[in-house]
Amino acid sequence: MKILIVIVIIIAIPLVVAIFTKKEYHVEKMITVNQPKKTVFNYVRMLKNQDTYSVWSTMDPQMKKYYRGMDGTPGFVSGWESTNKKVGKGEQEIKEITEGESIDYEIRFMEPFAGIARANMQTDSVSQNETRVTWQFDSRMNYPMNIMLLFMNMDKMVGNDLAIGLANLKQVLEQ
Repeated sequence: MKILIVIVIIIAIPLVVAIFTKKEYHVEKMITVNQPKKTVFNYVRMLKNQDTYSVWSTMDPQMKKYYRGMDGTPGFVSGWESTNKKVGKGEQEIKEITEGESIDYEIRFMEPFAGIARANMQTDSVSQNETRVTWQFDSRMNYPMNIMLLFMNMDKMVGNDLAIGLANLKQVLEQ
């Protein structure tokens, strides 16, 4: 009987902790690109251009990709499928564009884990020939998996990929 009580307590503690643990997380990185805002915005609005700077696009050179719609417009979908578990299967859709300012995406992960995230790229003029690009990523982990957020540094995990992607973007646009 004591063993059963101990087992119940061991199972119950993480479940109770998960009730009080945050479910959402936000990651944001930015970089300044030495190009006019219009040039930068017109480049990042095209989802296919992420192949030149996104870390995730380069993780598997054999990844299958597909596209639906007209790139750079709301409703355009860029999908991927990979046997690499770090890449998996999913798609990204442009949900909204504020012309010259920002692009909102919905990212739908299908494998190895199902989930939905929101992403945003925003361009702001620093000067006539300098543009600050901010890349944001918002997602959530549902109960009881949200307890993992206590042990995972999402800013480091996702943020490093965003920062590398922005550095790649800067390099591509400043060539």
